Amino acid sequence: MECSFFSSKYMPMSEIARLERTNSSQFSSFRPLVEVKSTPHFSSCRGISPKASHSSTPNYSYVPKQAVSSVDEEKLGAGNLLYQINGTNSSLFSRNLRILDSFDDEYGGVIVDSERLPANSTVFASMLSFSISHWKSKGKKGIWLKLPVEKSDLVPVAIKEGFEYHHAERGYVMLTYWLPEGPSMLPANASHQVGVGGFVINDKNEVLVVLEKYCAPQFVGLWKIPTGFIVESEEIFTGAVREVKEETGVDTEFLEVVAFRHVHNVAFEKSDLFFICMLKPVSTHIMVDDHEIQAAKWMPLVEFVEQPLIQQDCMFKKVIGICIERLGKRYCGLSVHQVASTFDGKTSSLYYNVIDSQHNNCIGN
Repeated sequence: MECSFFSSKYMPMSEIARLERTNSSQFSSFRPLVEVKSTPHFSSCRGISPKASHSSTPNYSYVPKQAVSSVDEEKLGAGNLLYQINGTNSSLFSRNLRILDSFDDEYGGVIVDSERLPANSTVFASMLSFSISHWKSKGKKGIWLKLPVEKSDLVPVAIKEGFEYHHAERGYVMLTYWLPEGPSMLPANASHQVGVGGFVINDKNEVLVVLEKYCAPQFVGLWKIPTGFIVESEEIFTGAVREVKEETGVDTEFLEVVAFRHVHNVAFEKSDLFFICMLKPVSTHIMVDDHEIQAAKWMPLVEFVEQPLIQQDCMFKKVIGICIERLGKRYCGLSVHQVASTFDGKTSSLYYNVIDSQHNNCIGN
């Protein structure tokens, strides 16, 4: 490789301007990231772009990547060289050749910082492509890219680059990219929805039941126990208490999970876990949620069980039978216990069976 060195001290400014137009016209539309005062010595090397070294004058300045202390060298990448000619800023290398702000996950992957994404889709496209190449060279595995609603115009850019949809919430869409060869080892999106039902019975042997305003045609006229879905970060036992309160206005206390059902391909091809919870009423006054519920009442247990829709359905009959067995203390459900784990440092709700002979809550088989 042949190289010749020359300094701006020995060149007229007209020649320097000509070199600038020749060697950096394709990058001249990009704004500089930082700006300092210095004068470069250029080296002209056959087959490579001009480089610079530092000397001092007030009219011609540049910033080599080593001099930018506020940005990590990896984020700048190779060849981010900034300079100023006669007060006009431009970049010798495209500002797009930077790594997207990110941090490593614990499995050798990368999580892109969704709060520091570029606003311009063209800039994002260049940075994303450059970042993928960089992360591949570093041996990274999976990339997690969270795009908020206000950056939804970046979604097609990421898809074109090879990203795949993982999941979406109200405020964002999550995309992933598996870098190594072979099938992706990234965990799939959540596969289940979780529902709860509250079996509430008072000391008169009456069950708290509701008549839903919106239901499938085959369930019109069915008086059923209050049910609903668990919301994000909600416990099963608190969700059951909440659903009963919202639909009927009755306050309850959680006793046990008496059974749960597992079924597949229910909603949007997701599986469903449904927990039947035994609850104790601590109030009796009913106040119906008229957005979802047409009516609610305390119904005698015998009348509840004898409804034709319950008698004709094996699942309903079995669930009600289990609840009746529990009332007769011939069956033990799963009570909730708070247990700490050193694996994740968190306290979890663990549901398990305890035969408490002292209080005679139930009698085991």
